[in-house]
Parts: sequence; structure tokens; C-alpha cells
Amino acid sequence: MSLTRLLAIVVKELRQLRRDRLSFAMIVGIPTLQLLLFGFAINLDVRGLPAGVLDQAGTAQSRELVAGMQASGVIRLRHHARSPQEIDELMRRGDISLALVLPADLEARLARRDRPALQVVVDGSDQVIQAAARQLAAYPVHGVAGWTQRVAPVEVVNFHNPERRAPVNTVPGLIGVILTMTMVLFTAVALVRERERGNLEMLIATPVSPWELTVGKVLPFVGIGLLQVTLVLLLGRLVFDVPIRGGLGDVYLAALAFIVASLALGVFLSTLARSQFQAMQLAFFTFLPQILLSGFMFPYAGMPAFAQWLAEILPMTHFMRLIRGIMLRGADLIELWPDLAALGLFAAVFLTLSTLRVHKRLD
Repeated sequence: MSLTRLLAIVVKELRQLRRDRLSFAMIVGIPTLQLLLFGFAINLDVRGLPAGVLDQAGTAQSRELVAGMQASGVIRLRHHARSPQEIDELMRRGDISLALVLPADLEARLARRDRPALQVVVDGSDQVIQAAARQLAAYPVHGVAGWTQRVAPVEVVNFHNPERRAPVNTVPGLIGVILTMTMVLFTAVALVRERERGNLEMLIATPVSPWELTVGKVLPFVGIGLLQVTLVLLLGRLVFDVPIRGGLGDVYLAALAFIVASLALGVFLSTLARSQFQAMQLAFFTFLPQILLSGFMFPYAGMPAFAQWLAEILPMTHFMRLIRGIMLRGADLIELWPDLAALGLFAAVFLTLSTLRVHKRLD
């Protein structure tokens, strides 16, 4: 082996890498951005959960109790409900994740200590929120040590997942993870593959418009995505007994909106890349933010404000709310329309950007 020739090859590769600005930027930018982003954004301490309160006692003692729990930082009161039905409606829509219910005989319960003094009603579609409820259950309610071992001062009521089974929480979210990984990656290499194989030259010679080319690349994968959704739903039901409490049609409409949004992102990435390898790099660059910031793995409420803002522009964040709301809480698309509209807006923007970048010519 000649060290001179070996050094010449190394220098040649480094020069070629320097000219490939996109790859060079990703070599430096990906670890830097992800370290800074996830180092600040990933926080397992749940804070500021949107909560409601149903104070049926209406006494100074009940208000003091609610204020004390709010001072813990775990919850942020957003709604004062007037009935249990309103609590159920707020939770089904996803407006609150947790509710404090104080009974009319609160002071009598505190005095007798024979029944729980209050209830913490939890949205069981998210395991992280269940853990936060256990923090509130340990809140010192007027001499908690004096209560009997059989009766706790705070009763945690788990809506939508009373058995606290992990697959009920994870399987709906896995639909979003699987679709993100497959849809974005498949379409990210679509236009690049046409260019590398020389097929783009044939397309240029045809009267195909940029819109037709872009949409034509997206449509075949829509059916593949819906097939994947069907497979996950069947396996989730047969293997893990995951319920579908909402309408099956709503599940597929939400999945369709997310599939189109993911495909639009993939096509846009394919217009930026010069090779299939670059396209795959860009696709993987989008995976981690969507998986980690969407609320699938880490609590959304525990993220700082800038991370929550970033999460709001990612399609998987909105799909997580849609799929968990429909499958686990029995909500419908009308109640969850803001997240559905966000997916539609995301798809429209990125399909338009992709079309503008698709030119009927070789670069």
C-alpha cells in the first residue's frame, strides 16, 4: 500500500465533501442542533399540565386546597367546570389533561377521614399524566399522616385507561411513528431516484406539469400508508386489545391527513437533496424531533416554551392528539378540528413549496 496514493484519496474525498455543502452542513449541524434542542427540551419532570377544577364545596378551605395544589407547579388551572359532564367534555376534547373534583361535603370528609377528601381525574390516554397524578395524590391534605391506611386523602380516578395498560397508550402513538418513518423516507428519495436513473429526462420531454409530477409522486404512497394503519389497528386489537372508542372513519380521516402531510414533507426534502444518500440523511434529521417532541415519548407539558413552539409546527404532534383523542377518549374530528386543520395547512404549504422547486429541467 502506498501512503502517498492513500493520502491523495483522502484529500480528494475531503475536497469533494467540502464542495458538497449540504452534506458538510449536516455533519456539523445535525449533532449540534440535536444536542442543544434535546438537551433543553427533554424533561421528565411534568410541569404545567392543563387542568380543570370542579369545586362543589365552594368554601375557603376548598379554595385553599386548590391553590396549594396549583402552587406545586404540576398543574395549571385553565377551566372552572360547573358539572361532571363538563369535566368529561373538556377532557374528551383534550382541553385539559387532569381535573380536581372537590365534593360538596369536603369539610365533613376532612373531619371524619373515612372517605377520600377529593378526586384527581386523569386522562389515562397518556402515561406521563398518570405519573403526574400520583405526585398530586401525595399532596399533604390537612395532616395526611393522620388518615387511616385503608383510605387515602386523594383518590385518583383514571379515565379512558382504568387498568393503566401500557399498550393502550403506546399503540396509537406507534401509528404516527411508523407512518413518519416510512412515508417521509419513501418519498424523500422519490425525485432523487428519478434524477439518478435518468428517468427525469423522459419526464421533461412529456407535458407533465410540476403539480402533476408532485402529486403523482405522493398518491401511490397514500394507499401504502392506509394499509399500514389498518395493519397496526388489527394487530393492536387482536394482540394488545387496544380499543377504538371513537369512529373508525375518523381514525382513517385523521391518518389520511397525517399521511399527506408526511408525504408532502418527504417530497420537499427530495427537492433539496442531490442524491439518495442526502435524501435519507434529511429524512432521518426530521425523525428525532417529531418522535421526541410530539409527546409520544416525553411529556409535552415538561418542555420549555421554545420546544413547545417547535413541536406545534411538526405534523406528528397534531396527529398524536388526534389519534389518542379518537381511539382512547372517543372524541370526534369536529371536537379536534384545530389539529386536523394544522395538518391540512402543513400539507398545503409543503406541497406548494415542493411544486415550486420541481422544475421541468435538469439542474
